[in-house]
Amino acid sequence: MARSTKQRTAILELLEQDEAFRSAQDLHAILREAGSKIGLTTVYRTLQAFAEADIVDVMRLPGGDHLYRRCSAEEHHHHLVCRSCGRTVEVAGPTVERWANKVAAEHGFTEVGHTLELHGLCSSCSQ
Repeated sequence: MARSTKQRTAILELLEQDEAFRSAQDLHAILREAGSKIGLTTVYRTLQAFAEADIVDVMRLPGGDHLYRRCSAEEHHHHLVCRSCGRTVEVAGPTVERWANKVAAEHGFTEVGHTLELHGLCSSCSQ
């Protein structure tokens, strides 16, 4: 990953303060409200670099947008995300891993990666 800058540090600190997934636009707006002169393009490029370095998790939405969140688990994991409040729980999924490897092998694929996000309502929002 490229060198550390004030902008990268500010984005990383912001991501570390919040456990919810956030869009680049949301992060940009929060930083601007705090007085930063950071550009939206810089936020996008920084988030892409963080994703490539496995510093953040990326959730791809059906419309093509991406949401980002500071990754707290170093090993491969999945997410359970509240549709209402955005609360996110990182979960291990050994059954999913075995299934993905089995399906890949049945079709002659190797070195298969995957992402999995489960969406629902957390206990607080479902009351």
